[in-house]
Amino acid sequence: MNTVPIESLYVTSLEEVFYGGALVALTMALHGFGMLGVVRANHTLKNCLGPRTNIVANLLPVIFTSWLIMLVHLVEVALWALFFLWKGAFPNHSTAYYFSLNEYTTVGSNFNLPLKWRLLEGMLATAGLLAFAWSTGILFTLAQEFMDQHTSLFRQRHPSRQVETKLPPATQNI
Repeated sequence: MNTVPIESLYVTSLEEVFYGGALVALTMALHGFGMLGVVRANHTLKNCLGPRTNIVANLLPVIFTSWLIMLVHLVEVALWALFFLWKGAFPNHSTAYYFSLNEYTTVGSNFNLPLKWRLLEGMLATAGLLAFAWSTGILFTLAQEFMDQHTSLFRQRHPSRQVETKLPPATQNI
């Protein structure tokens, strides 16, 4: 009687590594073009709104950009889901997309890929981590612009609330 688990018989194939590498590269390419589009859309929206001093109007581009970033991520997940459907890993697009989204976000899924494609679960999570890191950088930059703008507006409107930072006399000469 053979009691060796089937997972112990798994061997990574060159085909799996090739497809995984190609999918990660495509994901990053999509993300790059997507982030360029997001930054351009943010700039265009800011130009359309013009110079405003209303906090809600100035926050609108950051919110809109967040939505666009989410859309880019969802398109990238669809790429992986389409691959899994093409290779017959899942019975329908809903399951393939659900699995791909959960793995992309590193939440994990109660589904598994067929043994032949098991390496792609980790590669999908890695692609998601890379894309989220990139998106975080973009969103941080845009949020920082928003914060700088409103800090400047606050200082202009409330000069009496300026806090001067003075060091105690003992530390001024250090």
